[in-house]
Amino acid sequence: MKRVTVSMKDRDGNEHAYTGVAVGEILEMAGVTTGKHLRGENLTKYMLVKCADGYEVLFSLAELDADFTDRTVIVADQSEGKPLPPGKGPFRLVVPGEKKPARCSFQVTELVIKFAKE
Repeated sequence: MKRVTVSMKDRDGNEHAYTGVAVGEILEMAGVTTGKHLRGENLTKYMLVKCADGYEVLFSLAELDADFTDRTVIVADQSEGKPLPPGKGPFRLVVPGEKKPARCSFQVTELVIKFAKE
């Protein structure tokens, strides 16, 4: 998978570079509805991110799709060119451009795709 680097500000306003794989690419490779097929009923699909400590965050698929947004959300395994430290990795969801980093999740264990009707 293609690796990308994005920057994100922490709670203190400091910029950090994270490297990993774009969530959009992961979803596409997994056969999740993306691109031109993401319309109608498929726009009710969402991705639930689960973390080792029980923390969970939610995204509509449109928030993650390159046909809808220029923002690239990634599953990172590196920060500043080094592996994520214990307690933060091995995977972290990085969401650039949000005013609060609340959906930037540590120790990601699972990405779950469902319809909002379920």
